[in-house]
Amino acid sequence: MLQRALSSRLFVNHRLTTAMLDKLSRASVPAVEIYCARQHFDYHNRAQIAELGHWFRDSDLELLSLHAPVYTDDVWGVSGPQAFVNISELVKSRRMPMVDEIKRALEVAETIPFRFLVQHLGGNDEEYDERKVDAAFSSLEEICLFAKQRGVDVLIENTPGAMTTSERLRIFLEQTHLDLHFCFDVPNAHLSESIESAFSSMRDRIRSVHIHDCDAKGKVHLFPETPGSGGVIDWSSVMPLLVLSLDCAIVALPFAYAGLVAVAFMGADAALWYRAVAYLEDTWRLTRVQPPLVRTASFSRPAASESVNLIS
Repeated sequence: MLQRALSSRLFVNHRLTTAMLDKLSRASVPAVEIYCARQHFDYHNRAQIAELGHWFRDSDLELLSLHAPVYTDDVWGVSGPQAFVNISELVKSRRMPMVDEIKRALEVAETIPFRFLVQHLGGNDEEYDERKVDAAFSSLEEICLFAKQRGVDVLIENTPGAMTTSERLRIFLEQTHLDLHFCFDVPNAHLSESIESAFSSMRDRIRSVHIHDCDAKGKVHLFPETPGSGGVIDWSSVMPLLVLSLDCAIVALPFAYAGLVAVAFMGADAALWYRAVAYLEDTWRLTRVQPPLVRTASFSRPAASESVNLIS
């Protein structure tokens, strides 16, 4: 059975509070991925970490994963290029502070245990460079050791750019012998190659899937199958591919927890996104009981009256 989760990327421009988590819990969301953006979740702020830690200890809502920081500032990198967290930075004196920044995020596991850290290998649209591969390997060796000591698995996410195509990621693991797994981001695969080929190349090591739509330039996160939204992904073909392929992969994969993770990483409210991700599980169940020729996936968007205001 697919495990469902919701990413706090949904309200990343607001400070993450226990009141927000309460609303997610009341909406029957079982797990979350928290996005490490300092204006939202400041992983340097011990008071915020402690407050959320107390809340999680008394709640059934699971912290499933953290998305590693992309910027060190609290304004989405507006403070300058030095704020970008890039573990493939060639200059060691600039790269090591970035590795330390990710370690600070991993230290959250000492207060709030979580299973995965979703990590980018480089920047979007970054050109391939063997020297950057070596730099990323050096960074990940240190990050993975630090994560393992805290019970966390590092997942490398596919992102647009020559450095992180599915084939490059697969070759990277073969060359470095790092025992890492993947977070498969559907729109990123669509923007950089084809979803089908990317998923086929990565599927044996996928542990998490980011589900959302995007516009033609990949600048906006959108709700799937919304008429007039500008979304470019053909979900009627993508969802059967994911569900049926993950069916095969789960049977073969030797890991302890029951199922892969579908993480909603999108721009609508929690109830809508939760329904979007929940339909993965419904489709999964259908594929297990119906004949192969009628294995299909469909999703009806819930009515607006079912929405939940997370911010107020």
